[in-house]
This record gives sequence, structure tokens and C-alpha cells, in this order.
Amino acid sequence: MADLTQSSTLQTSVSTPLRPRIKLRHVVDHAILIAGAFLMLFPVVLVLMTTSFEDADIVKHGLQLGFEGKMLENFEAAMFEASGFTKTITGTRMLMNSMILGLGFAIGKIVISMMAAYAIVYFRLRFATLAFWIIFTTLLLPLEVRILPSYEAIQSLGLANTYTGLIVPLIASATGTFFFRQFFRSIPEELVEAARIDGAGPVKFFIDIIIPLSRTMIAAIFIIMFVYGWNQYLWPTLITTDEGMFTLVRGIKQIVQVLSQTGAMIPEYGKALALSLIAMIPPVLIVIFFQSWFVKGLTESDK
Repeated sequence: MADLTQSSTLQTSVSTPLRPRIKLRHVVDHAILIAGAFLMLFPVVLVLMTTSFEDADIVKHGLQLGFEGKMLENFEAAMFEASGFTKTITGTRMLMNSMILGLGFAIGKIVISMMAAYAIVYFRLRFATLAFWIIFTTLLLPLEVRILPSYEAIQSLGLANTYTGLIVPLIASATGTFFFRQFFRSIPEELVEAARIDGAGPVKFFIDIIIPLSRTMIAAIFIIMFVYGWNQYLWPTLITTDEGMFTLVRGIKQIVQVLSQTGAMIPEYGKALALSLIAMIPPVLIVIFFQSWFVKGLTESDK
């Protein structure tokens, strides 16, 4: 009987797993993360709620909490209703312009940066290190410092109100060159020697070996440069005077300015807020899609 009792007790203890102890440190960490996420998402949710209100309510009371019935109408007007001084530009057109600018920045900067880093690392130039540091010091010269000569050059070449004028003057990237240089230096020298023995020239080595190995780094740089190009405001404002070339970031401001300057009593803040939410979607999708590659590209560059 005693053996039976002990066996039953043993089975009960085995079948009942011990509950893991909740550590206070883990609770605090999760609370901080949740609070941070709430602080970041609350303004977005507040703007989303406000787009459902009448423009008069937004002007009178500011940002609103709650939902009304104007949300779908405001988003539809933001995407398909013509606006601007000439009433010819739509949100769809501005979205396309922003996409072209963001992709042009990202792809162009990646190509130029990879070529520059490849030449610095593998071509054994006498002044390669000096050239790299000269490129790197351009990080101290932001767009605002060189905007006047850049604008003058674009105007003299007749590239204003063109995608070439928007993209090409800002396509060089010291940041991208630095990251690709560090990554190329981490590639084993034995791989380079093996490619030489197999008869691979500089172009074949670059296309067949360097580019496939750089996929994670390319993804990381693509995210950074796409968001940088997508959020450009100052340069498109100077270069584009044709409303057909306006980007979303440029057009959001233009909507409110046009309405106020034409004597309208109530600016269409609901439409402008809807456009601001639409402008957030592509960068968020890009970050989500390339998230794993982005982390790998930044953490594996020094291996």
C-alpha cells in the first residue's frame, strides 16, 4: 500500500510541471518595450482617427480621438482628387514620384558605392586610402551646405523638373561606400586568389562573386537609402516647380498652402492627414520585408 502511494505521488510530481518563475527584470523590460511602442504608435493612431472627422471639427478642436464617417472619403480624395494651384496633381501621381525618387536614390547609391568600394579595396591604387578618406569626409558636408552650387548646376544643365535632376546630384554616398568597403575587406583573400587562378577578371569577379556575397549588405543599404530618398523635402522643393513632379512629402504641405492662399475658409486637413499616412506605408513595408537582411547586413560586415 505504501509503495502504491509513493508511486502515485511520483506520477503526480512527474505529470505536473513546475511553473517558471516570472522575474521582475523581465516584467520591467517588457513594460518598457510596450510603453515605447505605445508612444510611437499613438501619434499615428491619433492621425488616423482625425482623418475620419470633418475639416471644420479639425480646425476647431485639433486632433481628435474617436471615429466619424469621413475617413474613406478623405482617403479617396487624397489619392484620386486633383489638387494644387493648377488642380492637376493627384495623390497617386505624387506617390509614383516619391517611389521613383526613393528607388532611384537607393539603386543609384548602391551601384555607385559598390563600384567605389570595389576599386578602393581590390585595385591596389597608390592613393586608395587617401581617396577613401576624402570620400568619407564628405559626410561633414550635408545637403544644406552644397545646395546652392548643386542647384546652379542643375539649372544650367536644364534638368529642373526632371527625375534626373532629382536623383543624380545626390546619388553619391559616403555612407554606402564605407559600409561596402568594410564588407569587402572581410572577404577572405583566399577567395580572391582562387578567382584569379580560375581566370576570373575584375568584372567577372565583381558580378559572379562580390554581388552574390553582398546581398545582405545591399539589402541593408537599400533600406537606409530608400527611406532617405523618400523623405527628401528640401531638394525636391528647389528643383520641382511643375506640380506634376511633386512628391508626397512636398505635396502634403502644398495642399494646405494652396487652400489657405486661395481664400478658402477651411483647409482640407483631413485630406492632408490621409496623405501623410499614405506616405508612411511604403517605407514601413520596405523595412518589414528586408528586416532580416538588414540585421544580417549590419552585423556580418566585420566577420
